[in-house]
Amino acid sequence: MQGKFKETFMKYIFVLSAFVSIISIILIFYFIFKGGLPFILKQGIGDFIFGMKWKPTAGNSQFGILPMIIGSIYVTLGATLIGVPIGVLTAIFLAFFCPKWLYKYIKPAVNLMAAIPSIVYGFFGVQILVPMSRNLMQVLHLTRGGNTGLNVFTASLLLGIMILPTIIGLSEASLRAVPTSFYQASMGLGATHERSVMKVVVPAAASGIFSSIILGIGRAIGETMAVILVAGNQTLIPKAINNGTRTLTTNIVMEMAYAAGEHKEALIATAVVLFVFIIIINSIFMFVKSKGDKY
Repeated sequence: MQGKFKETFMKYIFVLSAFVSIISIILIFYFIFKGGLPFILKQGIGDFIFGMKWKPTAGNSQFGILPMIIGSIYVTLGATLIGVPIGVLTAIFLAFFCPKWLYKYIKPAVNLMAAIPSIVYGFFGVQILVPMSRNLMQVLHLTRGGNTGLNVFTASLLLGIMILPTIIGLSEASLRAVPTSFYQASMGLGATHERSVMKVVVPAAASGIFSSIILGIGRAIGETMAVILVAGNQTLIPKAINNGTRTLTTNIVMEMAYAAGEHKEALIATAVVLFVFIIIINSIFMFVKSKGDKY
């Protein structure tokens, strides 16, 4: 009788926890859209989303966020191109090729990366990546329009590093969750260790690896503090990787502290666009993932 009571009690605890998560999302959704949607409708969806100028000055204000949208896309795409291949290949190495003596050093280091605050990553970017980027742009002769090192490339590189722990940790867990019988059957048919891993185990773990990529991209889109320090914060559409940019998240953080009136409403409306942006990206990825699971 007592065991049944505990089972029922824990069942309702789990249900309550699930409802808390759902209610939290609904409240966030309601708060953001209630504060930002009226401004978008008043300003005009086209003028707000596709506007080229962001000038929140009194009397002659302009609230166009297209440069920030493009900046967010560029930086996120760059971080994905850098972080995803390195993260997935590192996870494969840790799961199947890493010697035990080396694993006990690399794995804690990866976990430590996940615990480092983003502002610390930002200072690392300012001290190390910005001078490196400046020198690289000089070598590549990409100095037209300035060469401060605070640009799209630096922000992408830093975010690519920041998403590594997420991708590595979840991808490795997915690879280790594949039944060993898959690997053993491949080896039994005469395949090499490398071929068994890359042609059998990795495809079997594709769903989990894809989920880790989604979460990594989600972090790249939502990152703020580190990007503020290395992106250059220019409200212009970057035309090259050495140009500075400003993302949607940094735009909100930089100006919310002193914003008032229409300016504050515009920043909340920016959060609405960012929220929708993330939902669309996650929906696309989940759709592609579901299609892949069928096959």
